[in-house]
Amino acid sequence: MDEVEFMRGRVYGADHDSPGPRAGRAYAHLVGGPLDGLLLDVTDLTGEERGRPVALATEIGRYGAGGRSAYAPRPGDPRRFDWHGDVP
Repeated sequence: MDEVEFMRGRVYGADHDSPGPRAGRAYAHLVGGPLDGLLLDVTDLTGEERGRPVALATEIGRYGAGGRSAYAPRPGDPRRFDWHGDVP
């Protein structure tokens, strides 16, 4: 199994012992970039917050440890967040 296949369907920031989605939670799919295929838990975000871009910490982006990957909701489909690049 390669890294991409391993990460698909896992929740960003979830405990390694329980990485999958949980019932009763709302998720957005991360599309593109180093976090492609992961799910982002948006359950506790307001509608306004769900419409904002996010910068997610990741060690596998362009800037390595301490770097972040920028994702923003896809226009017309807020259940998908598209990658917009990596930031230090």
